[in-house]
Amino acid sequence: MSKLDELGETIKAALPDAVTEHAVAFDQLTLGVHADKIVDVVRFLRDDPGCRFVSFTDVTAVDYPGREKRFEVIYHLLSPTLNTRIRLRVAADETTQVPSIIEVFPGTDWFERECYDLYGVIFTGHPDMRRLLTDYGFDGHPLRKDFPLTGFVEVRYDDQEKRVLYEPVRLNQEFRNFDFLSPWEGADYPMLPGDEKAGPKV
Repeated sequence: MSKLDELGETIKAALPDAVTEHAVAFDQLTLGVHADKIVDVVRFLRDDPGCRFVSFTDVTAVDYPGREKRFEVIYHLLSPTLNTRIRLRVAADETTQVPSIIEVFPGTDWFERECYDLYGVIFTGHPDMRRLLTDYGFDGHPLRKDFPLTGFVEVRYDDQEKRVLYEPVRLNQEFRNFDFLSPWEGADYPMLPGDEKAGPKV
């Protein structure tokens, strides 16, 4: 059994009601954690002398729309003492309220806001849970797999009205209907002014 497997077993034994599973892949330990226990787990990982994961690296999410709980909220921590990284995975859906870990790692502030903004994951106990990257009044969460590629609305500043306007997205060019047979053959229409310089088609 590797040192990472031993560490995973130790953590799972210390937190049997919080840690659901552990696995080692690509020389990194991953723990599955119940959403309502995430604060207890990260506090244990930070404070326990055998762990000392004192460096918070990242909070993000992954979207799996086909699953009942479509999101996995991912946490990355580093232990300089063990020279080891750890990944925590929490399953969530659109209504799951994941406790904020900001009381344990204050640096998660903007990471949790970004995760809420781009995926719609709700973090309870966060002191300022509002969008971070998208504009005011933005509709939807752009990193969800089912978010439309063109969005819902476009935003522009109207100089006459002296304010920002939100309008439905409209595509001014029908970008899917080109008259090119292939990128190498060119368009199938008569010669345009200037084409004679290219010489005859081969």
